[in-house]
Amino acid sequence: MNKTAIVTGGSRGLGKAMVKKLASMGYNVVVNFVSDRSREGTLELINDIEKEYNVKGLAIQGDVSDYDTCKRLIDETVKVFGSKIDVLVNNAGIDNNKSFLKITPEEYTKLVNVNLMSYLHMTHVALPYMVEHKDGNIINIASIGGMMGVAEQADYCAAKSGVIGFTRGLAVEFGPRNIRVNCIAPGMIWTDMLRQADQNAVAALKTAIPLGEIGEVNDIADCMEYLINAKYVTGQTISPNGGILMP
Repeated sequence: MNKTAIVTGGSRGLGKAMVKKLASMGYNVVVNFVSDRSREGTLELINDIEKEYNVKGLAIQGDVSDYDTCKRLIDETVKVFGSKIDVLVNNAGIDNNKSFLKITPEEYTKLVNVNLMSYLHMTHVALPYMVEHKDGNIINIASIGGMMGVAEQADYCAAKSGVIGFTRGLAVEFGPRNIRVNCIAPGMIWTDMLRQADQNAVAALKTAIPLGEIGEVNDIADCMEYLINAKYVTGQTISPNGGILMP
Protein backbone atom coordinates (compact mmCIF):
# COMPACT_ATOMS: atom_id res chain seq x y z
CA MET A 1 0.00 0.00 0.00
CA ASN A 2 1.28 3.45 -0.89
CA LYS A 3 2.20 5.66 2.05
CA THR A 4 1.93 9.45 2.04
CA ALA A 5 3.95 12.03 3.95
CA ILE A 6 3.83 15.82 3.98
CA VAL A 7 6.77 18.07 4.86
CA THR A 8 6.27 21.81 5.25
CA GLY A 9 9.29 23.92 4.43
CA GLY A 10 10.68 20.89 2.65
CA SER A 11 12.74 22.45 -0.13
CA ARG A 12 16.07 22.81 1.69
CA GLY A 13 17.96 22.24 4.93
CA LEU A 14 16.32 20.00 7.48
CA GLY A 15 13.19 19.70 5.37
CA LYS A 16 15.07 18.50 2.32
CA ALA A 17 16.92 15.87 4.34
CA MET A 18 13.66 14.60 5.80
CA VAL A 19 12.01 14.48 2.37
CA LYS A 20 14.85 12.29 1.11
CA LYS A 21 14.65 10.05 4.17
CA LEU A 22 10.89 9.61 3.80
CA ALA A 23 11.31 8.73 0.14
CA SER A 24 13.96 6.13 1.06
CA MET A 25 11.40 4.65 3.46
CA GLY A 26 8.90 4.25 0.62
CA TYR A 27 6.69 7.28 1.18
CA ASN A 28 5.19 9.43 -1.55
CA VAL A 29 6.12 12.91 -0.37
CA VAL A 30 4.33 16.25 -0.61
CA VAL A 31 6.95 19.00 -0.46
CA ASN A 32 5.73 22.42 0.59
CA PHE A 33 7.78 25.52 -0.26
CA VAL A 34 6.98 29.20 0.00
CA SER A 35 9.18 31.38 -2.24
CA ASP A 36 9.51 31.48 -6.01
CA ARG A 37 13.29 31.12 -5.69
CA SER A 38 12.77 27.69 -4.08
CA ARG A 39 10.65 26.34 -6.93
CA GLU A 40 13.48 25.04 -9.11
CA GLY A 41 15.23 23.35 -6.20
CA THR A 42 11.99 21.74 -5.05
CA LEU A 43 11.25 20.34 -8.50
CA GLU A 44 14.81 18.99 -8.71
CA LEU A 45 14.38 17.36 -5.30
CA ILE A 46 11.17 15.68 -6.40
CA ASN A 47 12.77 14.50 -9.63
CA ASP A 48 15.66 13.02 -7.63
CA ILE A 49 13.50 11.08 -5.17
CA GLU A 50 11.24 9.77 -7.93
CA LYS A 51 14.20 8.43 -9.87
CA GLU A 52 16.16 7.07 -6.90
CA TYR A 53 13.40 5.61 -4.76
CA ASN A 54 10.56 4.92 -7.21
CA VAL A 55 8.09 7.02 -5.23
CA LYS A 56 5.96 10.01 -6.24
CA GLY A 57 6.54 13.59 -5.21
CA LEU A 58 4.24 16.59 -5.26
CA ALA A 59 5.40 20.20 -4.93
CA ILE A 60 2.91 22.66 -3.42
CA GLN A 61 3.82 26.32 -3.04
CA GLY A 62 2.23 28.31 -0.26
CA ASP A 63 2.68 30.14 3.02
CA VAL A 64 1.50 27.69 5.68
CA SER A 65 1.04 30.46 8.23
CA ASP A 66 -2.20 31.08 6.32
CA TYR A 67 -5.01 28.65 7.22
CA ASP A 68 -6.62 28.64 3.77
CA THR A 69 -3.25 27.76 2.22
CA CYS A 70 -2.97 24.79 4.58
CA LYS A 71 -6.45 23.64 3.63
CA ARG A 72 -5.55 23.87 -0.06
CA LEU A 73 -2.36 21.92 0.55
CA ILE A 74 -4.25 19.08 2.24
CA ASP A 75 -7.00 19.13 -0.40
CA GLU A 76 -4.42 18.80 -3.18
CA THR A 77 -2.65 16.02 -1.30
CA VAL A 78 -5.86 14.03 -0.89
CA LYS A 79 -6.79 14.58 -4.53
CA VAL A 80 -3.46 13.15 -5.73
CA PHE A 81 -2.61 10.51 -3.12
CA GLY A 82 -5.91 9.67 -1.42
CA SER A 83 -7.32 10.38 2.02
CA LYS A 84 -4.82 8.40 4.10
CA ILE A 85 -2.16 10.80 5.36
CA ASP A 86 0.42 8.68 7.14
CA VAL A 87 2.97 11.27 8.25
CA LEU A 88 2.82 15.02 8.73
CA VAL A 89 6.11 16.79 9.41
CA ASN A 90 5.58 20.37 10.55
CA ASN A 91 8.94 21.93 9.76
CA ALA A 92 8.42 25.43 8.29
CA GLY A 93 10.35 28.05 10.20
CA ILE A 94 12.04 31.46 10.10
CA ASP A 95 14.44 33.32 12.39
CA ASN A 96 14.68 37.03 13.21
CA ASN A 97 17.84 36.89 15.37
CA LYS A 98 17.30 40.35 16.87
CA SER A 99 17.33 41.87 20.32
CA PHE A 100 13.80 42.14 21.65
CA LEU A 101 14.45 45.88 22.05
CA LYS A 102 14.96 46.22 18.30
CA ILE A 103 12.45 43.77 16.86
CA THR A 104 9.13 45.11 15.56
CA PRO A 105 5.71 43.69 16.42
CA GLU A 106 5.26 42.85 12.74
CA GLU A 107 8.47 40.80 12.75
CA TYR A 108 7.76 38.76 15.85
CA THR A 109 4.13 38.25 14.84
CA LYS A 110 5.25 36.86 11.49
CA LEU A 111 7.73 34.55 13.21
CA VAL A 112 5.12 33.18 15.60
CA ASN A 113 2.68 32.71 12.71
CA VAL A 114 5.20 30.69 10.72
CA ASN A 115 6.94 28.80 13.53
CA LEU A 116 3.88 27.95 15.63
CA MET A 117 0.57 28.85 14.05
CA SER A 118 1.39 27.00 10.82
CA TYR A 119 1.81 23.84 12.91
CA LEU A 120 -1.65 24.31 14.39
CA HIS A 121 -3.16 25.09 10.99
CA MET A 122 -1.59 22.13 9.17
CA THR A 123 -2.48 19.73 11.94
CA HIS A 124 -6.04 21.05 12.16
CA VAL A 125 -6.73 20.26 8.51
CA ALA A 126 -4.76 16.98 8.31
CA LEU A 127 -5.93 15.45 11.58
CA PRO A 128 -9.50 14.59 10.50
CA TYR A 129 -8.07 12.25 7.83
CA MET A 130 -5.87 10.55 10.41
CA VAL A 131 -8.82 10.17 12.77
CA GLU A 132 -10.90 8.72 9.93
CA HIS A 133 -8.28 6.04 9.27
CA LYS A 134 -7.43 5.55 12.96
CA ASP A 135 -3.76 5.96 12.12
CA GLY A 136 -1.30 8.81 11.84
CA ASN A 137 2.08 10.17 12.80
CA ILE A 138 2.76 13.85 13.42
CA ILE A 139 6.30 15.09 13.92
CA ASN A 140 6.82 18.71 14.93
CA ILE A 141 10.22 20.33 14.50
CA ALA A 142 10.98 22.57 17.45
CA SER A 143 14.46 23.64 18.55
CA ILE A 144 16.79 23.51 21.49
CA GLY A 145 15.74 27.16 21.76
CA GLY A 146 12.36 25.94 22.97
CA MET A 147 14.08 24.20 25.89
CA MET A 148 16.58 26.85 26.96
CA GLY A 149 17.11 30.59 26.64
CA VAL A 150 18.99 31.97 23.64
CA ALA A 151 20.05 35.61 23.41
CA GLU A 152 18.37 37.66 20.66
CA GLN A 153 15.97 34.78 20.05
CA ALA A 154 13.17 35.49 22.53
CA ASP A 155 10.43 35.30 19.90
CA TYR A 156 11.94 32.14 18.41
CA CYS A 157 12.25 30.51 21.84
CA ALA A 158 8.64 31.40 22.63
CA ALA A 159 7.33 29.85 19.42
CA LYS A 160 9.40 26.69 19.77
CA SER A 161 8.33 26.25 23.40
CA GLY A 162 4.78 26.47 22.11
CA VAL A 163 5.50 23.70 19.60
CA ILE A 164 6.61 21.42 22.44
CA GLY A 165 3.47 22.15 24.45
CA PHE A 166 1.30 21.64 21.38
CA THR A 167 2.93 18.26 20.79
CA ARG A 168 2.20 17.07 24.32
CA GLY A 169 -1.42 18.19 24.26
CA LEU A 170 -2.11 16.47 20.95
CA ALA A 171 -0.38 13.27 22.06
CA VAL A 172 -2.62 12.96 25.11
CA GLU A 173 -5.81 13.70 23.21
CA PHE A 174 -5.22 11.57 20.12
CA GLY A 175 -3.16 8.67 21.44
CA PRO A 176 -6.38 6.68 22.04
CA ARG A 177 -7.11 7.10 18.31
CA ASN A 178 -3.78 5.55 17.31
CA ILE A 179 -2.23 8.87 16.33
CA ARG A 180 1.25 9.51 17.65
CA VAL A 181 2.67 13.02 18.02
CA ASN A 182 6.32 13.71 18.78
CA CYS A 183 8.76 16.57 18.60
CA ILE A 184 12.37 16.95 17.45
CA ALA A 185 14.31 19.83 18.99
CA PRO A 186 17.58 20.17 17.05
CA GLY A 187 20.65 21.74 18.58
CA MET A 188 23.29 23.36 16.40
CA ILE A 189 22.90 21.89 12.91
CA TRP A 190 24.68 22.89 9.70
CA THR A 191 21.91 24.66 7.81
CA ASP A 192 21.81 27.87 5.76
CA MET A 193 20.79 29.72 8.92
CA LEU A 194 23.93 28.62 10.77
CA ARG A 195 26.22 29.13 7.79
CA GLN A 196 25.05 32.74 7.53
CA ALA A 197 25.77 33.40 11.21
CA ASP A 198 29.00 34.89 12.63
CA GLN A 199 31.41 31.99 12.17
CA ASN A 200 33.59 33.12 15.07
CA ALA A 201 30.57 32.86 17.33
CA VAL A 202 29.71 29.47 15.82
CA ALA A 203 33.24 28.21 16.51
CA ALA A 204 33.04 29.43 20.11
CA LEU A 205 29.71 27.69 20.64
CA LYS A 206 31.09 24.49 19.14
CA THR A 207 33.58 24.22 21.99
CA ALA A 208 30.67 23.91 24.43
CA ILE A 209 29.30 20.79 22.70
CA PRO A 210 30.47 17.62 24.51
CA LEU A 211 30.69 15.67 21.25
CA GLY A 212 32.76 18.52 19.79
CA GLU A 213 30.87 18.69 16.52
CA ILE A 214 28.00 20.58 14.93
CA GLY A 215 25.26 18.26 13.73
CA GLU A 216 24.30 17.48 10.17
CA VAL A 217 20.81 17.62 8.65
CA ASN A 218 20.85 13.84 8.27
CA ASP A 219 21.07 13.54 12.06
CA ILE A 220 17.61 15.09 12.23
CA ALA A 221 16.28 12.94 9.38
CA ASP A 222 17.53 9.84 11.22
CA CYS A 223 15.71 10.98 14.36
CA MET A 224 12.54 11.42 12.33
CA GLU A 225 12.89 7.89 10.97
CA TYR A 226 13.23 6.55 14.51
CA LEU A 227 10.08 8.36 15.65
CA ILE A 228 8.09 7.08 12.70
CA ASN A 229 9.06 3.50 13.52
CA ALA A 230 8.93 3.77 17.33
CA LYS A 231 5.40 2.49 17.88
CA TYR A 232 5.41 3.01 21.66
CA VAL A 233 6.70 6.59 21.63
CA THR A 234 4.38 9.58 21.74
CA GLY A 235 4.35 13.01 23.35
CA GLN A 236 8.13 13.08 23.50
CA THR A 237 10.68 15.74 22.60
CA ILE A 238 13.98 14.35 21.38
CA SER A 239 16.85 16.79 21.07
CA PRO A 240 19.79 15.76 18.86
CA ASN A 241 22.26 18.35 20.18
CA GLY A 242 25.61 16.68 20.78
CA GLY A 243 25.09 16.84 24.53
CA ILE A 244 25.04 20.63 24.92
CA LEU A 245 21.69 20.33 26.70
CA MET A 246 20.77 17.33 28.85
CA PRO A 247 17.25 17.98 30.23
